[in-house]
Amino acid sequence: MERRTKIVATIGPASDSPQQLEAMARAGMDVARLGLAHAPLDESLDRFQRIRDAEKKVGRPIGVLVDLPGPKIRCAPFTNGGVVVTDGQTLRLSPGSHGSTAEAVEVDYGGLLTDLHVGDRLTFGDGSVVTEVIDHGGDALITRICHGGELQGRPGLHIPSDRLRVNTPTADDLKMIDAFVEVGIDMVALSFVRSAHDVRRVGTEPFPRGPLVVAKIETRAAVDNLSGIVEEAGAIMVARGDLGAECPIEELPHLQKRIIRDCIAYGRPVITATQMLESMVHAPTPTRAEASDVANAVFDGSSAVMLSGETAIGDDPINVVTTMARITQRADEEFDYRGWAGDLAALRQQNAPEGDAAITDAMTMATWRAAAELKVAAILCLSETGFTVRSIARFRPEAKILGYSTDPRTVQQLTMSWGTIPMHLVESSAGEPMAVEAIRLAKDAGHVRPGDMVAVLSGFNLHSKATDMLRLIRVQ
Repeated sequence: MERRTKIVATIGPASDSPQQLEAMARAGMDVARLGLAHAPLDESLDRFQRIRDAEKKVGRPIGVLVDLPGPKIRCAPFTNGGVVVTDGQTLRLSPGSHGSTAEAVEVDYGGLLTDLHVGDRLTFGDGSVVTEVIDHGGDALITRICHGGELQGRPGLHIPSDRLRVNTPTADDLKMIDAFVEVGIDMVALSFVRSAHDVRRVGTEPFPRGPLVVAKIETRAAVDNLSGIVEEAGAIMVARGDLGAECPIEELPHLQKRIIRDCIAYGRPVITATQMLESMVHAPTPTRAEASDVANAVFDGSSAVMLSGETAIGDDPINVVTTMARITQRADEEFDYRGWAGDLAALRQQNAPEGDAAITDAMTMATWRAAAELKVAAILCLSETGFTVRSIARFRPEAKILGYSTDPRTVQQLTMSWGTIPMHLVESSAGEPMAVEAIRLAKDAGHVRPGDMVAVLSGFNLHSKATDMLRLIRVQ
């Protein structure tokens, strides 16, 4: 079986050369992520163009996702390689941006002294250093280190989301979105989402005319408002780093499962992210726990798994992508495809669609069942917006999914959809010629062979509001 779970790889100094990008795409990268919190805008735009150049060389679509910084709160820089803080030590936190020491840390958040209270727990960087506010010293917060460790560079400071008075997206986020919309970005990840209103504030045209908006679930408020966010967004990211700081750590695996299941019920792609193969920043192989974590993310139903520092700053980004591809492909082979469809039927009853969406829902269910009973080689979905493709993908069929669209932007956005091979189709006004052309393209690309049975799922034409036609065709 070919790999079905998609791989999102973060591009950074270790992986942004033309040679590295091409090699990572050949190794299995489906979507390239640009983290705008860690690079200037012009540098990220240059990387975007290099990804597009690599895409042409490998001859298949590579989606590009820009991850907005959001209201990231950072400490002023620690000099001389950083400092080590120890358990029980007191640390003063005050607003500022000049510099930080082992005794006093400046934080670039003006509301620090008014928004935080005694008892609040704060985490630095990746969560290895945790401190608790024990007193308000007038011009500073007095905190006690609960878990010590090293602080270096300009680490982020995680403040509980219900304490922060900031908007998402920020004014800087909106400027970055405008710059990337001009060059044709495929997807935008929105940080610090707390409600569906935050997603609407992005203000771009609905996808596929505009970028597909990926809402990052990383706050307690986002978990509480999950249903509305999933309905409003184009896709979801389970951002386990900040989410793990907001919620009790023992709850995190269960939240991951719940978020993924809700996304599947709505037909939304969902990315599982953070520390998936973290040890491979330097090590040539992952830990056993990391390999199991990736496989379990696949079994949970993730559409994609994401690599962060492993490919952005790691020693061997190509090896990391190759390793991730091996682990996910093996997990895909063991996925409970039949059992999944039964679970999905129950989820569909909880989120029953209406109108045209109900027709598409029923047709994709019928297609999955026909494909399973007849053991079709491939399901060919003809969809202008990609909605039909994402709808059939949630059933996790064992057959290949070929996602066709006449819109190049839709083709790019389908790179994130589970099990989907995106294909561009020249538009035709009638149903039969489109089906014939789709089968021809599938044959030419080697996805189907003469004698194979295929399912062709579409509307009467590519502009139909509902998917209302299913044909079972023997390839000639």
